[in-house]
Amino acid sequence: QVQLVESGGGLVQAGGSLRLSCAASGRTFSSYYMGWFRQAPGKEREFVAAITRSGVFSYYANSVKGRSTISRDNAKSTIYLQMNSLKPEDTAVYSCAAGTSGGAYGTRPGDYDYWGQGTQVTVSS
Repeated sequence: QVQLVESGGGLVQAGGSLRLSCAASGRTFSSYYMGWFRQAPGKEREFVAAITRSGVFSYYANSVKGRSTISRDNAKSTIYLQMNSLKPEDTAVYSCAAGTSGGAYGTRPGDYDYWGQGTQVTVSS
């Protein structure tokens, strides 16, 4: 089992940047592919980005592609989401997740087994 704790959210003006972190407990962090999801009020949870166990490959939703970078440091059991050129529509609670299914990564909430509590990102116009 793994526990996930996000940090780095906050209030930022449109066009600004934020770096989210997700720290994992446990000794098997490198056995999980990892992802970031977000949920805005009144909307369903949506995929943001994912990264494979090794960190070599990453995948992004079209809505953040080119503006965001997911990365991981297996030695620190941490993943990151660097978000640039933020827009008001990026406002949401951002959660990280860890998955262990047979695939290399996942883009659906059901692909993940463990979730953090989330961190609020608010982008003002």
